[in-house]
Amino acid sequence: MTAIGNKPPRPTAARDILVIGGSTGALDPMIQLASALPENYPGFLFIVSHIGANPSHLPELLARASRLPAAHARHDEPLEPGRIYVAPPDRHMLVTERRVLLSAQPREHFTRPAIDPLFRSAARAFGDRVVGIVLSGSGSDGALGLQAVQRAGGITVVQDPSDAISRQMPEAALRAVAADYVVDATALAALIPGLEQAVATAPPKPAVEVRSGEDLSTPVALTCPECGGAVREVVGGELLSYACHTGHRFSADELLAHQRNDVERAVMVAIRVLQERVALCRRMGSDAARGGRHHGVAYWQRVAREAEDQLNVLQQFQRSPEAGTAAHDGDAHPAALPVPEPAK
Repeated sequence: MTAIGNKPPRPTAARDILVIGGSTGALDPMIQLASALPENYPGFLFIVSHIGANPSHLPELLARASRLPAAHARHDEPLEPGRIYVAPPDRHMLVTERRVLLSAQPREHFTRPAIDPLFRSAARAFGDRVVGIVLSGSGSDGALGLQAVQRAGGITVVQDPSDAISRQMPEAALRAVAADYVVDATALAALIPGLEQAVATAPPKPAVEVRSGEDLSTPVALTCPECGGAVREVVGGELLSYACHTGHRFSADELLAHQRNDVERAVMVAIRVLQERVALCRRMGSDAARGGRHHGVAYWQRVAREAEDQLNVLQQFQRSPEAGTAAHDGDAHPAALPVPEPAK
């Protein structure tokens, strides 16, 4: 087994609460991990994948590959060892000391279910029994949750970004925590079954109080991309993140990407409006010329030239390399669209 930057395991009676999160490219590592666990595995597995409100067959795929039963979690169902609980579509999955809870609270990182709510709740309920695992995926969901796991004394595991199909989520997690293990998918499957058997070789780290995430500092000049509400910086973590008053949460990187998309969409709208303005001014100038209104002709020509100058500036911006970034949620990338020509 190869690992990067591994630290000695901390003393523990059990590492039997596995919380796993992933998105794009995480299916295969999830299946490998589930298939590596023995039939009599005494732990509890909780898995979140970014499925949104779409139908999901993840439990069936996991059950087919694993010796353990897997199913979508049901609200308020009791915890049973040796089971795989999967977050159902459009619901956050949370855990208490005895039960699974489902929540329709606001989306976090533009998704529901999200990984951070599961990780935070597990850290609060189970402390150093938790093993938090962040797999391949886009965005930064899971990073703050993994930070909560580490602060509670749990073990943090991140898929090696070089092994991930989508490396954004692992990289965000590694910016947030000094992970105990950074491994590829094959090594991950070999690592997990033995963690609860780890021999203590280092003095314990004191657990840090896990914040609920409800402590927010003063407002900043930002608005929530989900609901348009005021956004505040979430205090108490090394990873810069924000939340609005209704509960939507984002990392700084996610807010920046969304702002970039908003700028691109705004530029496209402005280009369209200016093209229409040029066309309308030319139409008005032609009408003035037919009526012999020479002052009107000069006026409409001047307004058309001003609109064309503005249009040229926006088109130059649109062609610039800085304007080209990946769009959110599969939207067509404005920079990949043909640049409109001025109206004739």
